[in-house]
Amino acid sequence: MRLEGGCYCGEVRYVAEGDPMMQAQCHCRECQYFSGGAPNTFIAMPAAGFTYITGQPKQFTRKDLERAVTREFCAECGTHLVTKVPGLPAAILKVGTLDEPAQFHPQMAIYTCDKQEFHQIPAGMPTFEKLPGH
Repeated sequence: MRLEGGCYCGEVRYVAEGDPMMQAQCHCRECQYFSGGAPNTFIAMPAAGFTYITGQPKQFTRKDLERAVTREFCAECGTHLVTKVPGLPAAILKVGTLDEPAQFHPQMAIYTCDKQEFHQIPAGMPTFEKLPGH
């Protein structure tokens, strides 16, 4: 699969190639901050197939958390593009940044322990309090 996308203003663009590792919606409290309150929809792609083709994002990693993720975003318009998890060889792409968001096919809802009452999970979708297998 080949995915292309970028930020709202067009300053930062990326391409991701490979087999998706996970397609999900995340309800964790951290993702709610970055989504404006909704669950975060994402596709995890192999890190080896991911590259920025235009511009470079700014990065943010919380210093007060053990194994904190790094969030990459456009310094110009603020669009959150990618999350990188320590030890995970993946680029976690935000579905809203894809040129063709219809390529997203959610397989599960994760971190439902933090789900808000107004969050919607499609009927029949597998749900996990944390990550599958943890």
